[in-house]
Amino acid sequence: MKARTVTNLTDIFDTILKSEVCYVGMVDDSGMPYVLPMNFGLKDGFIYLHSARSGKKISILEKNPKVCVCFSNEHFLRWQNESVACSYSMKYKSVLAHGEVEFIEESEEKVRALNIIMHHYTGKEFKYSAPSIREILIWRVRVDKWEGRYYRY
Repeated sequence: MKARTVTNLTDIFDTILKSEVCYVGMVDDSGMPYVLPMNFGLKDGFIYLHSARSGKKISILEKNPKVCVCFSNEHFLRWQNESVACSYSMKYKSVLAHGEVEFIEESEEKVRALNIIMHHYTGKEFKYSAPSIREILIWRVRVDKWEGRYYRY
């Protein structure tokens, strides 16, 4: 059975929201891929991420803001014959989001984005100190293309 392509945004967003982390892929100026696991939030079709204000990932994104963000969950190992290795497969749901990162600098927008991220993990909103807001970098991924795949679901 082939993986089933998923195009319905409701199903795609459901898969994303069931994920605990995402993997953000980018390419440096020498053409080398760089992939990081990150915490995230999703709201109104945008993916929100946060990080320190500097570092390798920021240097890469300042030169090339294009990213691919991967989400995967509901993994389940299955088999037809327990003693035949080739009969094993993994059920899964996955989404790829292709887009570009925009950095958010405005304080109120940073708070809004942090609360989107925190709501994903806790269901709550928080207050943040001015130094915390100043020292953090918020990324908003403007998604150009969504790709969903379900295998055995």
